[in-house]
Amino acid sequence: MKLWQKENTPVSDKIEAFTVGRDRELDLQLAPFDVLGSLAHAGMLAGIGLLSAEEEVQLKQALQEIYRKAAEGVFVIEEGVEDVHSQVELHLTRKLGDTGKKIHSGRSRNDQVLVDLKLFCRHRITQVAEAAEKLFRLLVRLSETHKKTLLPGYTHLQVAMPSSFGLWFGAYAESLVDDFLLLQSAYKIANKNPLGSGAGYGSSFPLNRTLTTELLGFDTLHYNVVYAQMSRGKTEQFACTAIAAIAATLSRLATDICLYNSQNFGFLTLPDALTTGSSIMPHKKNPDVAELLRAKTNRLKALPNELALLLSNLPSGYHRDLQLTKEILMPAFSEILNCLDITHFMLDNIQVKEHILDDPRYEYLFSVERVNELVLQGVPFREAYRQVGKEIADGTYRPNREVHHTHEGSIGNLCNDQITAQMEGVLAGFGFGRAAEALQKLLEG
Repeated sequence: MKLWQKENTPVSDKIEAFTVGRDRELDLQLAPFDVLGSLAHAGMLAGIGLLSAEEEVQLKQALQEIYRKAAEGVFVIEEGVEDVHSQVELHLTRKLGDTGKKIHSGRSRNDQVLVDLKLFCRHRITQVAEAAEKLFRLLVRLSETHKKTLLPGYTHLQVAMPSSFGLWFGAYAESLVDDFLLLQSAYKIANKNPLGSGAGYGSSFPLNRTLTTELLGFDTLHYNVVYAQMSRGKTEQFACTAIAAIAATLSRLATDICLYNSQNFGFLTLPDALTTGSSIMPHKKNPDVAELLRAKTNRLKALPNELALLLSNLPSGYHRDLQLTKEILMPAFSEILNCLDITHFMLDNIQVKEHILDDPRYEYLFSVERVNELVLQGVPFREAYRQVGKEIADGTYRPNREVHHTHEGSIGNLCNDQITAQMEGVLAGFGFGRAAEALQKLLEG
């Protein structure tokens, strides 16, 4: 029997299949977070006198046992049980009888789902941050290693000015810093406590929502109970927006690798073990890993729009439409983590070519250097520009292939230390430790 089902009211199997959808499958990922929410809720119920001290101990011990099963991957949602919330309550009722039934006092399945998703997002965003930081550190290291290896810079896919692998790797490192600002915003929105908002209109019980906020390590709570319910969907949308931002960085990097690995560019090489062949062309070494990375990340970039459309025109209050946010959000975290991992693996094995700019085809890269050389000799810029253009046109242009760029962020002054300091500042703003410490105490208490 469902938590919401009335006595002697049958439910059509067809309707149940349609409305439950993928919930039972996806809810397995929410099991440890549902238990954490119930642990905090039990502690709060005892604090306001709705549970005795003995009942609180019994519930916490039973919940910690369920948590261990979830952590070990042996927690299951039984056939005929609607979702993770029903399964956890069923375990408690089987073990503790009426005491197990008391766990639902003062809450609705709506705020259970909300707190589960908040804790899930917070946990998964932490994992994404760890993986993205690892990639950031590698990009900075590669930037420093190859800071003197020159590379053609392009605008409009036309040869433009000298660049370097140091600049190229460093650019993607700094891109991740900006992506982390969005990730931090998503974390802050996920790190607010909705527990106690009930179905969206609070409870007549004297709930202590500040206590559950502290027990679960949230930064603060969603004060307004109506808005707490309205945060469903918004939390997921911000998380997917942050995922999409990181995906955009990886997508652009993947495209560069596809181009630079091709014979026409020939700037870098993927080892044979990272490429695939052709069924008819024995010479082929295809950058499938970069191409699939581009495809997967491009698909992730669409998720904020998908969520925006799902949430369009919903009035306040809960609506079953919101159930589908799980199907968008939860696989997205797995996909971006997979993409970050393969990007790190690919870059850690990439082979950069030296002396690329010695090729005569790149001599016009240095035309701006020639213009600046004349300006430094006192020639007005517009006249120097015209003079070098004439040299190119009449075939008298001779490039000086030495590059002297010293300003902040240029070839000779990458500012990787400053970029790293920015990243350190953003990372410090998450406050991951507080949440981890609170949950550890909750599990040990």
